[in-house]
Amino acid sequence: MPVENRDELASTPARDTALACVTAGIEAALPERVVADGVAVADTVLTVDDTRYDLDSPIRLVGAGKGAGRVAAALVDALDGRVDGGVVVTDEPADAGPVEVLVGDHPVPTHRNVVAARRVQDCVADTPEDALVLVALTGGASALLALPAGDLSVEDLAGVTRELLDAGAAIAELNAVRKHCSAVKGGWVADAAAPARLVTLAVSDVVGDDPAVIGSGPTAPDDTTYADAVATLDRYDVAAPAVRTHLRCGVDGSVPETPRADAPAFDRADYHVLANGETALSAAATVARERGYEPLVLSTGVEGEAREAGRFHAAVAREVRATGRPVDPPAVLLSGGECTVTVRGDGAGGPNLEFGLAAALDLRGTDDVAVAAVDTDGRDGSTAAAGALVDGETVPNPEQARDALAANDSRGYLDGLDAVLRTGATGTNVNDLRVVVLERER
Repeated sequence: MPVENRDELASTPARDTALACVTAGIEAALPERVVADGVAVADTVLTVDDTRYDLDSPIRLVGAGKGAGRVAAALVDALDGRVDGGVVVTDEPADAGPVEVLVGDHPVPTHRNVVAARRVQDCVADTPEDALVLVALTGGASALLALPAGDLSVEDLAGVTRELLDAGAAIAELNAVRKHCSAVKGGWVADAAAPARLVTLAVSDVVGDDPAVIGSGPTAPDDTTYADAVATLDRYDVAAPAVRTHLRCGVDGSVPETPRADAPAFDRADYHVLANGETALSAAATVARERGYEPLVLSTGVEGEAREAGRFHAAVAREVRATGRPVDPPAVLLSGGECTVTVRGDGAGGPNLEFGLAAALDLRGTDDVAVAAVDTDGRDGSTAAAGALVDGETVPNPEQARDALAANDSRGYLDGLDAVLRTGATGTNVNDLRVVVLERER
């Protein structure tokens, strides 16, 4: 997974190390690697996390997410001709042998997402009772697996998704709404598959790895309610009249709630997380240590406003530089999680670009420090960039940088300053990865 503009970014030892850590973190979470590490096939037995599954039954493979096509391809290879067929929806073409890979749109669902989601649901519903259903689930599944419930349209789903994203809603809040507007999320895929054996293999892009949140939980029990979804719309002052009408029917009991943990749909359903943010952080820490730096993981679950998180990381870097606390340089500070941006301007950017610009502002004039922040899928928000790589010299004009933050134009400001990090689509997604490199003070 090369950084496309590495030559222009790696201008100092600190920046070069930041790029090496980012690259190692993303590569550790690639589907081919995590399937090879977490899945074993011997004779007629599939083993995942020490759980054994009989392969004498028919095998169907379905899935959704940005990396689902590559997970499916890796599973087909591992199972060596045993997969009978299936359907996966992703945002990049992939070859998964007997499994059909359909391309949808992300982060806002479109009609082709609906067509693909219906194909996935029909495939699962048609599975024989004695079959083994494997589900490849990765980040991005919430948008890609979109099948509106009731009288809702895909435009209704797209509109409410866009409004909640712009308002800075947390992923769990957004997914509570998505699940209650969907015929596949919130456990409905598991309901369609029952009573067949269902095994979900997930690459997690959410803090805490909650199966009910990853991809909006199509194969997991849901403990949120229609009332929770309405409360989310109220909290962020989102009108969405058609969505509200549907949700009120749920609150009134006119339509059924999503399946709970005691539902028969989960009697023969297992869930395995093959990779997560910790996977990327551990690999980045290993590279830092090999290069002579002391790695320190600040947190695997940093959330909230991206610019505030950027300022916090900059503050920790300054503390390390000034006092040697909580670690003595040369050191690499690491964190994962998922930040959000409350959109108030009309500029171009994403959470990691905004994180980077805010950090660069606060580190202005600080020597021998570099900060990289990337979305591990290679696309920061709706931009074509993965994120940012900044240091104490990135911001020549603090007033212009502050104006750019106010306009949510972090990409516009950082472009041309050797600060926008580009990888292209990586094929995985384990949330944001942040690397702060501190050289020994000269």
